[in-house]
Amino acid sequence: MKIAAGIMGGLLALLVVFVGVVYASTEVPSPDSVSTKQTTVLYYGDGVTEMARLGDENRTNVPLAEISEPAQRAILAAENRSFYSDPGISFTGIVRAAWNNLTGGSTQGGSTITQQYVKNAFLTQEQTFSRKFQELFLAIKLDNNFSKEQILENYLNTIYYGRGAYGIEAAANTYFGIPAAELTAEQGAVLAVLVRSPSSYDPETNPEGAQDRWGLVLDAMVEEGWLTDAERAAAVYPPVLPKTGSALGMPEGPEGHIVTRVISELAARGYDEQQINAGGLRITTTISKPAQDAAVASVDAVMAGEPDNLRQALVAIDPRTGAVVAYHGGRDGTGTDYAQAKRQPGSSVKPYVLATALEQGIGIQARRDGSDDQTFPDRPGQPVVNSGGANCPACTLTEAITRSLNTTFYGLAYEVGPENVRDTILAATGLPDTWGGSDFFAGKRTLAAGSGATGSSIGIGEYEMRPIDQAQGFATLAAGGTRRDAYFVARVTDSEGTVLLENTGVAGEQVLAADVVNDVTVATKGVASYSRRALEGGREVASKTGTQGLNRTDNSDAWMVGYTPSISTAVWIGSDERQPIRTAGGQIVYGSGLPGAIWQRFMNAVLAGTPEEDLPDKALIKGDSGEGVPEPTTEAPAPVTTQAPVTTTAPAPPTSSSPPRPVDTDGDGVPDDQDFAPNDPAVSTRPSESPGAGGGGGGRPSPPSETNAPGEPGPVLPPPGG
Repeated sequence: MKIAAGIMGGLLALLVVFVGVVYASTEVPSPDSVSTKQTTVLYYGDGVTEMARLGDENRTNVPLAEISEPAQRAILAAENRSFYSDPGISFTGIVRAAWNNLTGGSTQGGSTITQQYVKNAFLTQEQTFSRKFQELFLAIKLDNNFSKEQILENYLNTIYYGRGAYGIEAAANTYFGIPAAELTAEQGAVLAVLVRSPSSYDPETNPEGAQDRWGLVLDAMVEEGWLTDAERAAAVYPPVLPKTGSALGMPEGPEGHIVTRVISELAARGYDEQQINAGGLRITTTISKPAQDAAVASVDAVMAGEPDNLRQALVAIDPRTGAVVAYHGGRDGTGTDYAQAKRQPGSSVKPYVLATALEQGIGIQARRDGSDDQTFPDRPGQPVVNSGGANCPACTLTEAITRSLNTTFYGLAYEVGPENVRDTILAATGLPDTWGGSDFFAGKRTLAAGSGATGSSIGIGEYEMRPIDQAQGFATLAAGGTRRDAYFVARVTDSEGTVLLENTGVAGEQVLAADVVNDVTVATKGVASYSRRALEGGREVASKTGTQGLNRTDNSDAWMVGYTPSISTAVWIGSDERQPIRTAGGQIVYGSGLPGAIWQRFMNAVLAGTPEEDLPDKALIKGDSGEGVPEPTTEAPAPVTTQAPVTTTAPAPPTSSSPPRPVDTDGDGVPDDQDFAPNDPAVSTRPSESPGAGGGGGGRPSPPSETNAPGEPGPVLPPPGG
């Protein structure tokens, strides 16, 4: 017992000495250094070029005497009622943090105002026990070296209150248009609610939640004797100024949307708004400055002079890591982010339908009926049509995806099962089973109609996706079926350079079979050339256009998505509502038109000077386990969709006195000099510019297939079986 007591006494003495040494050596930084340290800086992927600064504006420090007493008490009631009597730390909070750290739980909560000030002003944002231990000593020493009034003053001038307001003086002006000295108890309680989560309890975006917590703050003031029962009963929630739309520190151009995505990603990792906006972080993003410049330049060049109602988005992802290398959600960086907009993708989903068929043993040389104007068992009386009346009764799936035949892919989705197609898309894109957020789609099943059912119209792109989803899904195809979730944050340090987060991408998950993805790539290698959007130098690229029909004469959305092994890029063009999209010349916008031009220009720019990368040439999955159609005989040409008659008997040989016989290369009965597509027996006249109608369930029209953009010379169609 004596030995044990001696050991315990010795250990206790050592602990006391250790604590004393640590306490004596702990240096309390000057409060004057706080403002500079709080500025959060975002960099491009090189870690040097600045993209944005947060927390360096709209801050006015004021002495405590210029902050109304009711406002001070409201903050204390919400955050630390025992502030003036406690030693600057919460022992229960420290113990809880230690326990949670050991058990893997959260380390937040239970801090005093002194601890919050220390964490936000002087320490890193790590949620670890070591940081909490450091916070403990700093808080104690700060409480011993400074008066409570000094600590509270510095705290109130440090806190981020949302809407770009740092410190209570800026917050009072932002929310009420008055100085902090004039704040009432009711107004102070509004600001007190914002301390923990400014965006979650902004009175404009969440009035119910804000007012509920506001009432709790006033109740706490009554309990502390800082407000009488009569004053509480007479309290009315004060009017709050509307948001001005300004976002201090947020870039006004497309990069503003990148900053928003970075903030969202950090919040998902546990960083709070105070840490992000005023924590002095140094954030290196995944965005390549040259690639981002190319994205902005491509959009600006193609869209110059086009109608003001057109909106656009571009997302580019590195399939090898999941890093987003370029992101353009619209020109207004503080407005709507169209890269996150849920819009119907049209024919750009057809590679997923093909992948589902391949998984079931249906090869890309299998033939299906691509005849125009077909009806299907799951949509009686609502025929599916092809753009311009395109017709191919026995096309291979390679031909059908190149020509983007709606009837083929609606029928193929019906054959392989719409739910199976949905599973393929979810696997490739990482989309959840139901939409999150707070918009019209919140809580609704993804890739489904309003009833929650997924129909065969999934095969022609009826159900909403976002541009970032398509970039992600095609990146999975580019990576051989391995999905790596897209991310924007590569590295985070504090203002002293301590690394808080390092992200180089993950190994990913094999969600699609490699042979399936190989064959999808083989089948889609010809789409860019067919759509007159081939890359410079003959660089190989797999791609797919997409157009969503609005009615028989207009489109509402147009897409171009494609990939090489090193980059996957999705481009979308539409409008704020489902409205007709036309060019400045009045032409209908197809996927191969404006979106294709942006995509082509960007891909050429970002890939210039990089090594050429090969894509597979040979299909691995042979045969047809499904419901194929026979290959057409070589003696009889395929039916045509033009009024020109098919020549069934050979013309008489020319004589010396007769004119030369017209050349008819494809044998469709139309001379080459009059044939719109002299190498394709199925096409002789320019396809109509009217999109197809009669789409999938829900009353939406089906999107047109992709032909040439209006006003462009027609592409040469691939030969049968090619």
